[in-house]
Amino acid sequence: MKFSKSWAIALWAAAALAANSASAQSYPNRPITVIMPFAGGSASDVVSRVLFNKMAALLGQPIVVENKPGAGGNLGTALAAKAAADGYTLVGAASGPLAANLTLYKELGYDPQKEIVLISPFASFTIVVTASTKLGVTTVKDLVERAKKEPGALNYGSVGIGSSQHLAGEYFAQAAGVKLTHIPYRNIAQFGPDLIAGTVQLGFAWYPNVSGPLTANGAVALAVAGDARLPVLPNTPTTAQAGLPQYRFDGWFGLGAPAGVPREILQRLNAALNEALKDPAVRTGFEDIGAVPIGLDLDKSRTFLDDEVVKYRDIITKAGIARIE
Repeated sequence: MKFSKSWAIALWAAAALAANSASAQSYPNRPITVIMPFAGGSASDVVSRVLFNKMAALLGQPIVVENKPGAGGNLGTALAAKAAADGYTLVGAASGPLAANLTLYKELGYDPQKEIVLISPFASFTIVVTASTKLGVTTVKDLVERAKKEPGALNYGSVGIGSSQHLAGEYFAQAAGVKLTHIPYRNIAQFGPDLIAGTVQLGFAWYPNVSGPLTANGAVALAVAGDARLPVLPNTPTTAQAGLPQYRFDGWFGLGAPAGVPREILQRLNAALNEALKDPAVRTGFEDIGAVPIGLDLDKSRTFLDDEVVKYRDIITKAGIARIE
């Protein structure tokens, strides 16, 4: 019996589909690796390990984290984008390398909208508006009034150009109608002591980056830029309560996969992620480092990422930040 070329292609496609389906049904049957594009011990690394421990128990396989920091998260994300699309190599997906960096960098080495699938964001790090006690301001209103009287005189630190903390400071300046000076740090460990000393006066940072100065009473939290107060800072008002409702900002972290992973596997991972977020121990672990749990389905995650790309592009463009080579 003779088979036409089109018939042979159809048979091959059907066999491939059956093989993918069988693979998806047995997934996972070996350990899963997550490439973490940031250093071990960073806030994103810590919160991920809290979640992955529970996800591993639900999936029945270990989740191994490999830290591959560099280039604002681009290095590790690029490695994951080129990995086999079988669900066994995933990536810690952050607002920087998946959204902001598309506008910030001239060349990423990957296309976050085409080569990475966001399985779901899972942690939101609300920005904490923080001032050195040496500055002498205790409210957002005080800060805005001071900044308007002294354009450009007040400075704020961040973990680097284009980081969520840098963009949070730029967005604060846009929302409040003030001018601030940005001080990027190569070593964020020095930011805390400098904030206490008053060398750097402000921070628009995730709680883990300012917890030391706050605990040492070397800095004061003026507001949190989210919908609700943080359990770790119960006496700190939201920016809406502090009189600047237009300023809302957070950084987020999630789980991604190389494009091409079968949807059945993505759904399995998405379901495990959202189930893990319900665990009281996971939620407590998040609260302890100032993270807010969030979880979306696959389709809403795609829309979420597209919206984040637009949001960061607008902030970066308005701030006039030069693209990084």
